[in-house]
Amino acid sequence: MNTDEKMTGDLFEVDKRLSLKPVVEFNAYLRSAFGDGLCTCIRCTASGGDENGYEFQHTFGFDGKPTHRRFASTAGSDVLQALKKAWLSYTKAELPASGVLALDTVKEFVEPQLHKRLAPLFLASGLVKHVDGVLHIQPQAMA
Repeated sequence: MNTDEKMTGDLFEVDKRLSLKPVVEFNAYLRSAFGDGLCTCIRCTASGGDENGYEFQHTFGFDGKPTHRRFASTAGSDVLQALKKAWLSYTKAELPASGVLALDTVKEFVEPQLHKRLAPLFLASGLVKHVDGVLHIQPQAMA
């Protein structure tokens, strides 16, 4: 095989870790974590969608469309469980219990069109906190 053939072959190599069940399930989880339209919870309905004073965001905009977090399936513990399984499967290491979340590593096993959902979901579930422009895993979320 000459050098050109080797380079072309590399373009079509797919990381087999991306087809592991926990990684596939995490991508499916990200797709289903948000529903179409504005949040219709009792608080949002009563406030007319004004989320001032909320600890965690309810309504988001992805691709110019309003979406809302599905609370029943996106509690911090649910997000953590799905992320830990995918992280372990992909990296062969445990997700760190605290410190900076390596978002670039998470993006390696998440479909590119779902990248924009990661930080909003992690923040809204309480799994991470934004500190000095970086996402930090919250130790209480890991408990």
